[in-house]
Amino acid sequence: MEAKACVKHIRISPRKARQVIDLIRGKNVQEAFAILKFTPHKGAEIIEKVLKSAVANAEHNYEMDVNSLVVGKAYVDEGPTLKRFRPRAQGRADAIRKRTSHITVIVTEKKEG
Repeated sequence: MEAKACVKHIRISPRKARQVIDLIRGKNVQEAFAILKFTPHKGAEIIEKVLKSAVANAEHNYEMDVNSLVVGKAYVDEGPTLKRFRPRAQGRADAIRKRTSHITVIVTEKKEG
């Protein structure tokens, strides 16, 4: 049994979000919350909210035991890119790509044995 939570169109680049999500993949939920609390990245608080939502989904929808939950899968996909332009010297323009992310966290129950 697994419970899932995802958030879309978050204004953080996927590369930066993946740095944080790699820290919690495979850890139990309490340890993952502790890691995210003390990680000084913008993505840490966003991912913490998604993880909290996945745990709530597991508890409410599937009646799983919160103490036996593990971060089974966690991944960041690239969302749509906002394209902006900045004026440069001699009438030129440079493109600025403001990247967005889709963050997905899936929690599963720890296998006993």
